[in-house]
Amino acid sequence: MKTGTSRQVVLRLAHRGEQHIRWMFLWIAGLGLLWMWDLFFLNRPALSLVRAALFNSLLAGLLVVFFSMTLGWASGLLVYSLEKRKNTLPYIAVTFFFNLIRSLPQIVGILLGYIVLTSLIVQGILRAPFLQLLSMSFVVSLFVFLEVADLIRERIAHYKQLDFFDAMLCCGIKESRIVNVEILRKNSLAHLVHKGVAVFGMALFLQCSIDFILSVGLSTEVSSSNFPATLGSMLARMDSKQDILAISMVFSDLSYVSALCTRHLQGLNIAFAIVYTLVCVHNIANGLVRRYHL
Repeated sequence: MKTGTSRQVVLRLAHRGEQHIRWMFLWIAGLGLLWMWDLFFLNRPALSLVRAALFNSLLAGLLVVFFSMTLGWASGLLVYSLEKRKNTLPYIAVTFFFNLIRSLPQIVGILLGYIVLTSLIVQGILRAPFLQLLSMSFVVSLFVFLEVADLIRERIAHYKQLDFFDAMLCCGIKESRIVNVEILRKNSLAHLVHKGVAVFGMALFLQCSIDFILSVGLSTEVSSSNFPATLGSMLARMDSKQDILAISMVFSDLSYVSALCTRHLQGLNIAFAIVYTLVCVHNIANGLVRRYHL
């Protein structure tokens, strides 16, 4: 009896440890099934728009992760270096600048950045769609990368309290290699991957929120149509909103459920892709926490 119970516990722990992999496959499979359904029931113009919006949103999220990791790594090492050398004035100036970014709400900061990008697009400076997507991702990363910087500093401070750091210094290993390779790359990879997954979900959420704010017409100069199609901008389209409002018809006529899956695919498709991706990314991040005890 005890053997069977212990075996069940081990299997349950193993099942929990692979939660991030399971949710990653569920995410890919869910989007794949949604794609197959669209091929059968969604008209070709709408299908091409949805395909472009999904691709641009996922690519933008990956670019935000890349920019955030790069900026966060560099800024974390910069603050660590200034703090170690006790350069009071530069350290105060850098930390004041970072705290100034923290004090600005992310939505407001990104919206201001989008206004600048819009003026560049209107002037013809940003013409290529990929360059526009790259700029959008960089603006979002400017208000996200500090979370990566905090993680970098936290991991360095953790290992500096152990004999691990001093022992390597006594062996003649350069401090830069200890920090970048031994601490961050070899012993903090799981933490960085988890943070990257969290940043990806945050980037998608912020992107959709900004596109919705732009869609209400806060300015005549800024519009979601100035930028490449994303899930957020597609959700803000009038036909997508009408598709979502069509859900209310189910309460008066239950047979209308079948019509929702064939006639109102665009709006429901976009809404499902956003919510489903955010749920899967959240569970992938939680799975990484359980698997690696972060």
